[in-house]
Amino acid sequence: MFHTNTKNGITYLTADTLSGVCHGFSTRTGGVSPAPWDSLNLGVGRGDELTRVQENYRRFCAALGTDVNRVVLSKQIHEDVVRHVTEEDIGKGLWRDRDYPSVDGMVTDVPHLPLVVFSADCNVVLLYDPVRRAIGACHAGWRGTALGIAGKTVREMQRLFGCDPTDIRAAIGPAIGQCCFETDGDVPEALRAALGGEAEPYITWNGSKYHIDLKSVNALWLRKAGVSRIDVSGDCTACRTDLYWSHRKHGGDRGSQIAMISLVEDPS
Repeated sequence: MFHTNTKNGITYLTADTLSGVCHGFSTRTGGVSPAPWDSLNLGVGRGDELTRVQENYRRFCAALGTDVNRVVLSKQIHEDVVRHVTEEDIGKGLWRDRDYPSVDGMVTDVPHLPLVVFSADCNVVLLYDPVRRAIGACHAGWRGTALGIAGKTVREMQRLFGCDPTDIRAAIGPAIGQCCFETDGDVPEALRAALGGEAEPYITWNGSKYHIDLKSVNALWLRKAGVSRIDVSGDCTACRTDLYWSHRKHGGDRGSQIAMISLVEDPS
């Protein structure tokens, strides 16, 4: 189950499955950016002034209780590259340049190293293993969804940290819903190529266009990777433009939401 929280004017969502780890899914509210990025724009390189974006991060991180100076940002190009994030990556994307050409997923077992992925309709998935003390985050547009990046991120947590998928908990944040994700044949073709008949329950045809339930497809990839505890946000970013940016509704002149996750110290 997801919950809406407001702290110091910042509204963000949290998920029950991620209880015990610092995390949050941002909304548009509580920042300092003017239109068309109003107001909590956390997207770098969208035309907003970097100093305003950095202040928005300060506010969001303060609400979550994590260190803004240590955040690590993805560099999303709709592929399935998953990066092992270490102390050497601290601050990349917000305070210094990213030296990686493509990162749509990230994993780490380093405490107090917040991982950040962006969205404005695309799916964002956060992962937490309380046993091995490891986390992951990935961005899954329709291409990343067809590539199965959610499952790949789980497998990287297994490979790097020895995680058992049955211990991993997942949350899929606000994203465009099947109600609004209208597409031509390329998307269902890619999903069918990847999943065969398993994709069919999430594809509908209205007589002129397909409608795709990408959240459910990403949940399927997680289940196929062995993850069973999954929270899925019911919010559609294209329906709720009062609370979220939507690429479908706003186009390129907009801000971006983020999903952030950070390990806290092991209480034991």
